Amino acid sequence: MTAAEIIQKLPYDRPFLFVDELIRVDENGAAGTFTFSENLDFYEGHFKHHPLTPGVILTEVMAQIGLVCLGIYLSGDQLTPETSFGLTSTAIEFLKPVFPNEKVTVISEKIYFRFHKLKCKVKMLNEKGETVCEGTIAGIIKAN
Repeated sequence: MTAAEIIQKLPYDRPFLFVDELIRVDENGAAGTFTFSENLDFYEGHFKHHPLTPGVILTEVMAQIGLVCLGIYLSGDQLTPETSFGLTSTAIEFLKPVFPNEKVTVISEKIYFRFHKLKCKVKMLNEKGETVCEGTIAGIIKAN
């Protein structure tokens, strides 16, 4: 399955699609990028006069690239249009802020994929190669 096919199978659309490019995906992990446009709605109120990307959005970007894209790849032919993805746990440490117009890279490493549950070690890097946040994310892939 190609990177473009995986992105097409994501259950998200703009403005909640946080994957611009899927750089790599294989049985061990995934890597991809997203650029935070200054026009995203959440910047208007987070924070007054000093926009900053909310941690929950950073977590969502890591989940979409590092967990869901990888889950689609690992599930392969078992995916149906009714397949759903659910986040089951996160443990993320936030180390640096992400501002409007920043491009980030997410890198995930599979810890395990069994019984339709996927757990990954994830990290997000800014354009300088500095770690913005890191931790673990787990989710379940369920065919409805």
